[in-house]
Amino acid sequence: MRRYASVVLDADSTIAGIEGIDWLSARRDPEVRRQVEALTTRAMNGELPLDDVYARRLALIQPTTLDLRALAHAYAAAVAPGAADAVAALQAAGTTVYVISGGLRAALLPMTRALGVPDNRVHAVSIDVDGAGRYVGVVPTPLVTQHGKAIVIEDLELPRPILAVGDGATDLAMAPAVDAFAAYIGFVRRDAVVAGAALVIDSFAALVAHALSA
Repeated sequence: MRRYASVVLDADSTIAGIEGIDWLSARRDPEVRRQVEALTTRAMNGELPLDDVYARRLALIQPTTLDLRALAHAYAAAVAPGAADAVAALQAAGTTVYVISGGLRAALLPMTRALGVPDNRVHAVSIDVDGAGRYVGVVPTPLVTQHGKAIVIEDLELPRPILAVGDGATDLAMAPAVDAFAAYIGFVRRDAVVAGAALVIDSFAALVAHALSA
């Protein structure tokens, strides 16, 4: 029996064990990587609002179409154990699964498709590229802001009750818009996020056990 009508999953460091923008930064020189990783860490720990770091990181990296294709393969290789089975079990029980992420949508879609999540339930960040596949800029979206995930959830009017799952401060910011927020610690534990969560889960098996218990 299902406990939640909707489950919202973060992607980076939740569905997959990488931070996609940090991964892209590693394809650049060491100073770019250092700056980007430092900004990501501070944002995910809640020390800086995402609004202050999102565009700065991509401006440093200048991701190309080829970079996004490589990142898609990296996501696929880093999927959390049991994630596909969990999505299948939740959907079989009548729970609708959504992915709401500050990651780059073009790189996430091959992974989310493989997990069985329809494209129209995947909400992430798109970028503009020119005819040569070079970075132009970020397509405007609430997901590049600190509270953007909550805004997206409210706009979607998801079936309730809703469980949101994620690892970072921008995931914890979903809490006011959902019925329960679970801190996922399968890849990384952020103490401030754990402290603010209604529950803590360390695997997708644990997620299913909680979400489908009456």
